[in-house]
Amino acid sequence: MAAEIKVPSLGESVTEATVAKWLKHPGEPVAVDEPIAELETDKITLEVYAPAAGTLAEILAEGGANVPVGAVLGRITEAVTGDLAQTAPHPAPLPASGEREGPAKREGEGQLALERSGPAVRKLIEETGLDTGEIAPTGPGGRITKADVLIARAPAPPSPPTAPAGEREVRVRMTRLRRRIAERLKAAQNAAAMLTTFNEIDMTEAMALRERHRDAFEKKHGVRLGFMSIFVKAAIVALKELPPVNAEIDGDHIVYKNHYDIGVAVGTEQGLVVPVVRDADRMSFAEIEQTIAALARKARDGKLTIEDLSGGTFTITNGGVYGSLMSTPILNPPQSGILGMHKIERRPVAVSEKVEIRPMMYVALSYDHRIVDGREAVTFLVRIKECVEEPSRILFDV
Repeated sequence: MAAEIKVPSLGESVTEATVAKWLKHPGEPVAVDEPIAELETDKITLEVYAPAAGTLAEILAEGGANVPVGAVLGRITEAVTGDLAQTAPHPAPLPASGEREGPAKREGEGQLALERSGPAVRKLIEETGLDTGEIAPTGPGGRITKADVLIARAPAPPSPPTAPAGEREVRVRMTRLRRRIAERLKAAQNAAAMLTTFNEIDMTEAMALRERHRDAFEKKHGVRLGFMSIFVKAAIVALKELPPVNAEIDGDHIVYKNHYDIGVAVGTEQGLVVPVVRDADRMSFAEIEQTIAALARKARDGKLTIEDLSGGTFTITNGGVYGSLMSTPILNPPQSGILGMHKIERRPVAVSEKVEIRPMMYVALSYDHRIVDGREAVTFLVRIKECVEEPSRILFDV
């Protein structure tokens, strides 16, 4: 008896997917609920699981084929008896006891490299929250350089296809996700009256706050205290005071949102995705950091769901993790605003009639001028600046 492998439900408004690849070949045994294929939609990549145990008899939709929900991808000849009908594939054996010491050994080597490195590099590692065991030192004497840190914290780019000998160009079909990103970005430029306004933030107080409470925060909540939770909280303060930035246009109506679902842009090998922190206004700093960390892990592992990516009211993107000093972010439709964070750069600034070196960050707000006026956009960024430069404003709601 043959069991059909069908395209599962892909979520609201998604009716079609592309077969990214098959994880099994015809003639190979499969276990019930074992991943056997990957589908790519406009938003996510998801696995298709075997509906029964047996042997993959045939593939009806090859890699690259577009398939609607419910379409038959292939068939499995069900096993009559045997372990396949009862169990999934056995997990890989644990490494030998000597191999288990590898991570600890790497951690010790990373700590030694950190101690050899300069104070600027140690501070950068502290700010990025990287594990020293994940950083490959290339400096003299086993020191970690700034470039090593930047490489370690940036997601590895996908390997370009290998060109056949003598070929000067390689043509590769865009993934469905990449096509969707291109369509949405172009649609945002075509549909919205998009403008960008800028400001700069003195990060001295925010950095001091994080330094004072970093260890206690991580010990209690199991997550590092980053700048993103501070900016999310600051954005919510500003959004409540300036509702048009949290609104959207629907036909000839403006829809004002009284909930604050903040999208946080995450770069992955497949492209940029924006998972949503729902009801962020009801969350503590720790809950925001924990949620963002969990969503970022799911994004890197390709396990985001449609629910994780839908329904945001405002977006924050941080180009600073890649070293960007200033940029103009593009709106994430149908939202009316997106906040761009950038690299923290120590610069001379005038403070109380004297020049001091301060850690400064440029911030940018791109907005839809159809419903957000310039006065509101500028005021929004000023409010962000006030809250980040003096975080106690967020706590006391002033």
